[in-house]
Amino acid sequence: MNKTNAADSKIVRLKLSDQVFERLREMLASGELAAGDTVPSERDLMELFGVGRPAVREALQSMQSKGLITITHGGRSRVNALTAGLAFNQLDDIAKLLLSSEPANIDYLKQVRHILELGTIKIAAQKCTSKDAAELAKLIEDQRSQIKSPEAFMKADIAFHTRIASITTNPLIYSITEMMLTWLFEYHSSLLIWPGREETTLGEHATILSFLKSNDSEGAVRAMEAHLNRSQSSFISAGKR
Repeated sequence: MNKTNAADSKIVRLKLSDQVFERLREMLASGELAAGDTVPSERDLMELFGVGRPAVREALQSMQSKGLITITHGGRSRVNALTAGLAFNQLDDIAKLLLSSEPANIDYLKQVRHILELGTIKIAAQKCTSKDAAELAKLIEDQRSQIKSPEAFMKADIAFHTRIASITTNPLIYSITEMMLTWLFEYHSSLLIWPGREETTLGEHATILSFLKSNDSEGAVRAMEAHLNRSQSSFISAGKR
């Protein structure tokens, strides 16, 4: 047998807790355990898998750390609903570390935002209803009321853009947009240049809304692209300070 192939085929023995975790994950994937269900007790899991309490507890802690279950002290653990938001939340700490460790990644993230939001606004314009438009108008007014508070103004900005993403009715687009903007704005909060730009931002949001209200996809894309291109100048790369 070829030595390289033999090395590649080495058997790796998993920890008992890892094996329990995999079995529980399979139960979730198959629907045997569904959202809202109580997780079998530690004693039941010990009997089911033929392992000791430490392996079961470690596996359950891993399940909770990944957001798959919620452990309640003094009560039974329950299975969480599997959502796109849950999946992307698992990336939060790693993403922030990535952004802080390499400033160039901020520019890459802004590029991703540009691509995603142009695609999002095109779909949203086709689906925008009068109710959607009214809620977006309210968000613009909410943002205007926060004009003297940079942090609140940024949060209102995120709310406006994520509300547009929700119009697509695509949960992946919504969750990616929300996380992406949170990473970008939170990481850049101390580097944003706001003076004199708030009214410009509000005006651009109003223009975007006007195209959404008329279900004009091409106009909405143009307005969003102009908004994103202009807002690039609001950010200063950490490496250029």
